[in-house]
Amino acid sequence: SRALTCAMGQLRGLRTLDMRVTTQSRSAGLIAERLTQHPVVSGVLYPGLANHSGHEIAARQMKGGFGGMLSIRLMNRAAAIAVAANVQVWRRATSFGGIESLIEHRASIEGEGSPCPDDLLRLSVGLEDPEDLYRDLIQAFRILS
Repeated sequence: SRALTCAMGQLRGLRTLDMRVTTQSRSAGLIAERLTQHPVVSGVLYPGLANHSGHEIAARQMKGGFGGMLSIRLMNRAAAIAVAANVQVWRRATSFGGIESLIEHRASIEGEGSPCPDDLLRLSVGLEDPEDLYRDLIQAFRILS
């Protein structure tokens, strides 16, 4: 039956969930660390970074890693929108938790009155090679110089 086929597909996905989440978390951490050193990035929000305001709590609660989501802040709204528009590996989309890496300018999605800072990009790290993802952001940053 159709319901049984759907349930079996979900079970198949659960078998690799731990491996996927671990990989995404590790990649997000690597990217976050490297982006803290980049001159166009004014801030990196990731609980795995020691300087994150919630790092101590996250370290106690998040035993399997710090997750695949991070946010970066750039110099202004125009810079954030330009970077999101010029990535090639990251996909522009509003979602998280999938296997592909996504980028979004959240303030644009939410519209006027959004509490999200205008200079913030939200990144959902997928299963692509973290070096490819980092290099893609770096090439997109070049339009800011």
